[in-house]
Amino acid sequence: MIYRTLGRTGLKVSQLGFGAMRLPMTEVDGKKVVNRDLAVPMIHCAFEAGLNYIDTAVGYCNEDSQRAVGAALKGWRDKIVLSTKNHYYGDDEKQWWAHLENSLERLDVDTIDIYNHHGINWKRYEEDVEPRVSKWMLAAKDQGLIKHICTSFHDDNAALMRLVDTGYVESITLQYNLLYRDLEEGIAHAKENNVGVVVMGPVAGGRLAGPSDVLTGLVPGIERVPELALRFVLSNPNVTLALSGMGTMQMVEENTAIAADEISLTDDDKASIETHVKRIVEMEKLYCTGCKYCQPCPEDVNIPYIFEQYNLGKVYGLWSLAKENYAKFPDDKRIGGKQADACVECGLCEPKCPQHIQIREQLKAAHAALAS
Repeated sequence: MIYRTLGRTGLKVSQLGFGAMRLPMTEVDGKKVVNRDLAVPMIHCAFEAGLNYIDTAVGYCNEDSQRAVGAALKGWRDKIVLSTKNHYYGDDEKQWWAHLENSLERLDVDTIDIYNHHGINWKRYEEDVEPRVSKWMLAAKDQGLIKHICTSFHDDNAALMRLVDTGYVESITLQYNLLYRDLEEGIAHAKENNVGVVVMGPVAGGRLAGPSDVLTGLVPGIERVPELALRFVLSNPNVTLALSGMGTMQMVEENTAIAADEISLTDDDKASIETHVKRIVEMEKLYCTGCKYCQPCPEDVNIPYIFEQYNLGKVYGLWSLAKENYAKFPDDKRIGGKQADACVECGLCEPKCPQHIQIREQLKAAHAALAS
């Protein structure tokens, strides 16, 4: 395993981290909980392979991730860098401290190495963190309950650079992958200012997890798309480590094998990726951009989501993932709506589309491709 220094924390961390948000689940007394019999051996396998960074949060895995991670840390605590998060930004200081105390109890530890503000943007930093919540963080650090003040981040490049320039956080967890490269300038700025960069979503939230006839073989010797995605992230010298949300032993074994040596891509590899990704982005612009102006549909057809899945197949070649998502989404309360075959061709959506897509015909094509 290769180790890198996590910014000003000075911690030597493995270039692959364990994201504990997709641990295998089971049902006990009618409640979904982490399957300890599967999850703990997976985490131990990663530790034994040299991985020494694990990240969790209060809400992960139906609020059971922290307890499962705590169980896995037994016998390993002094060798592992532990990261978790506090998502409270209100005015009640007692609630913030309650979250910290609950995390310490669930993880069964005396101190947390990397304690993150969960999911901030610049507005939240200015209005909540800087004037108020940061004071509680600093007090927790003074008491030895946490060692390093860090954050996870969801905003644009300008906000990322401003946050780095405050000097407040020692590392930042953010999104970056083969398909989302908007923060590259800010990531470089973080490195220049000795702020660690932890990447979440190296496989683009699962979009790069499946086979793709578009991306396969893009770099000689790399045939699997997830491996390409992980190597792309880790080949950026400004990235400290990539978190992988591993849910099976196979994923653990494959990812630790990839991260076992120096990750590098040649200049020709990077140029090939750059050219290919630019072409893909331009292709994607020809299709639905997900503006949702076509909604609501009187028949509750979820046009934007259907076209998003159609794009996964048509543009990225990720047909198996697209078909799986298409089959499941009507029953997913977070997404909902109906499949394309519910369209009655009323045509109300088409005048609203700024790209002038022939939505009715495209819905037919999408259903034919995704429902097959």
